[in-house]
Amino acid sequence: MNMKSKLRPNMRYALKYARTLLVLALAIFLLIPQPFAASYNVKIQSQPLVTTLSPAATYDVIVVGTDPEGVMAAVSAARNGLKVLLVEPRPRKVLGGLMTIGWLNSLDLNKSPTINAKFPEKNLNGGLFQEWYKMIQGTSFDVNRAARAFQKMVQDEKNIDLVMNAKQVTPLLEGSKVSGMRLTRDNGKEQTIRAGAIIDATQDADIAAAAGAPYTLLREDLGESPDVRVAVTLVFKISGVTDQVWQEMKQHVGPGGGSDARSIWGYGDARAYKSSDPDRVRIRSLNIGRQDDNTILLNTMQIYGIDPLDPASLEEGIKIGTKEAPLIVDYLKKKYKPFRNVQYAGVAPELYVRESRHIIGEYRLTIADLLENRDFSDAIAYGSYEVDIQGSSTAGKPGSVMTGSIMMNPLQYGVPFRALVPQKIDGLLVVGRSASFDTLPHGSARVIPLGMATGEAAGAAVKLAKDKHKSLRELSRSKADMSELRKRLTQQGMDLKMRDLKAQAYTKHKDYPGLLVAADLFAAVGGYKNEDWGLDEISSPKRFVNVYRKMQKKYPALQSKSDAGSYLKTEDPALKWDDVAYLITQAAGQSVAREQASAWLVDQGWINEQTIKSFGNRNQLTNGDSYMVVRDLVENVTGVKVQ
Repeated sequence: MNMKSKLRPNMRYALKYARTLLVLALAIFLLIPQPFAASYNVKIQSQPLVTTLSPAATYDVIVVGTDPEGVMAAVSAARNGLKVLLVEPRPRKVLGGLMTIGWLNSLDLNKSPTINAKFPEKNLNGGLFQEWYKMIQGTSFDVNRAARAFQKMVQDEKNIDLVMNAKQVTPLLEGSKVSGMRLTRDNGKEQTIRAGAIIDATQDADIAAAAGAPYTLLREDLGESPDVRVAVTLVFKISGVTDQVWQEMKQHVGPGGGSDARSIWGYGDARAYKSSDPDRVRIRSLNIGRQDDNTILLNTMQIYGIDPLDPASLEEGIKIGTKEAPLIVDYLKKKYKPFRNVQYAGVAPELYVRESRHIIGEYRLTIADLLENRDFSDAIAYGSYEVDIQGSSTAGKPGSVMTGSIMMNPLQYGVPFRALVPQKIDGLLVVGRSASFDTLPHGSARVIPLGMATGEAAGAAVKLAKDKHKSLRELSRSKADMSELRKRLTQQGMDLKMRDLKAQAYTKHKDYPGLLVAADLFAAVGGYKNEDWGLDEISSPKRFVNVYRKMQKKYPALQSKSDAGSYLKTEDPALKWDDVAYLITQAAGQSVAREQASAWLVDQGWINEQTIKSFGNRNQLTNGDSYMVVRDLVENVTGVKVQ
């Protein structure tokens, strides 16, 4: 006889009644609104950050930089059985860098396209990112919670030694191979440490640059001068945001805005804010991330003219932002009712710098890769975030501020492992925003969750290279090894599935080859829905001149001594082919009559005859027509084929 049958009827009834009460109590508990922080499932205790006092003389891999990408690289390498030294070369006290010290607490997530029930929408970046994401739980997060989550992941790994606040970190070179690092501790002690590989997870690829890896700076690959600098941000804090205030803020986001439990985006009319110095600082629509202590962090300030590689310029940016932040809060309090009782609570310790160096790797991610949602046999991460091109200005030139734009919105694209492998220098991988991405795709690929995925891939790749007794470059060139790396990453929980996507409508347009070139010049923008390319719209002389000037900037072989605009009447409403042909010949320094210019270009092989035949109306060229002309010039004169 079992125990249940031995119970008297009244006892069985009492147990059943108790279970019913327990279920009812649980249901009531779930229905009652709980304190905000109680929504978290993972409790992370605050513990002192443990660092190593005596690093070993040799490690399998050294990871430089404790931004999220570096943390993931170190954890991945350690879990793959490697002995890891994680080094922070900045004066920081916590892990997480931009997220925890720059206060960038809202995540730009890479969402998978919703294709069917088999592949529902979810975050593309699984693995270690997802493990961390479960600990902070939300599209925005409390920075202290995030710091504790990073710390837990690192200090749960016995194979990781941690050094913070290093005064100097210099790569050791044996010929063209990185063989270790010369480290100067904060106490002045110097040490030479050997390693099988180095993973550069610094924001600006400092180690790769010091080792001699080639790179482009800022928008140099578009032909822009280094004086054209991308806006940086100083995140600031507002306190007094109770649950009631938060709900009120969510009701005022305005057109195009939105919200969820942790994030608010919108307030587009906030851009009307009158800056104290419009050439140096402005604001855009508000990106708001909620914390656990009735505070919010705002990513809205745009600071112009800052050199991302000059410490003095970065300090100037902080001073500009520190002065402007309380003025912005005063403006928000007056303009929006939900802000009326909040208080300004300070600025982040570090600037949010979006762009600096772009390493030239074994492969360089292009905007065409995103336009066509390309996959790669060595894809070690996937992205889908919109191509967010930030505003810029020319240093020392008043009135030069150019606003940013959403260039296009990819569905899903792969990031090849080769983009982490710099040319010319062996034994080194670069992860995060300074990997081998052109400026334009960088507008999407720079987001931190994707960077964390590249860090995880790098850690696993170092282990695979060691197992195969190969260099990282040799590894990147082997299809079999890349297949093995992808297999290992999948086993670690990463999502390396490419969805079966339909070709985007714009790729089927007859002038799409021209759009590829125009987009590569940042002369065409599709917007959030990829519907603003305007290929069939009638173009204008003014628009064509702007496109032509961008082409000349990027391709010196097409530059001329005179300005292209002097050969067209830019006030004309429609663009005419004969005028365009004349402009091209004159800008090239050729003495060709207007009526002979078209035939001359065809005879020279500069413009394809088929391109001219495809024009619907020679006296009213469309944007697509003009892009095809530019495509012919780039391909036939410079020999560059954008594809």
